[in-house]
Amino acid sequence: MQLQDYIRTIADFPKPGIMYRDITTLLKSPEALSHVIEQFRLRYEAAEIDYVIGIESRGFIFGTALAHTLGVGFIPIRKPGKLPAEHYSVSYQLEYGEDSLEIHKDAIEAGARVLVVDDLLATGGTANAAAELLQNFNCELHEFAFVIELAELAGRDRLAKFSESYSLLQY
Repeated sequence: MQLQDYIRTIADFPKPGIMYRDITTLLKSPEALSHVIEQFRLRYEAAEIDYVIGIESRGFIFGTALAHTLGVGFIPIRKPGKLPAEHYSVSYQLEYGEDSLEIHKDAIEAGARVLVVDDLLATGGTANAAAELLQNFNCELHEFAFVIELAELAGRDRLAKFSESYSLLQY
């Protein structure tokens, strides 16, 4: 299956000069969505993962399906103000501003092996912030997994200090 056939490119969104890689066209295809989850399952089924960590919001889509398929738990990393219990928070820079991510303080047990999943790796800022949050736990970050990687933005290099990165499709 050629995943790029299921990714719609929208020019000048969200601002001029950006080529937005839209996954909604992939999500509406049962075959393409199943293919993505199956490829991740094949890669991680023997990795002894305890938890799949999904980054809000599109990481929830792929992360929960993968966690279910692997028979492991799912842990969300959320945007600010969404978690009801005590949590860790980290702020990070975006190309056009600042944002924050949060995770519950009791989300991960010491020694757990985790996999971080999101839809897209660009500059690596969001995934880097997620990895910084995970440093609050005595856990092992097995790998970052992405559906799409914008290779020219070198996000993989930024994440290398934490773990390896894997992507199904590179632009």
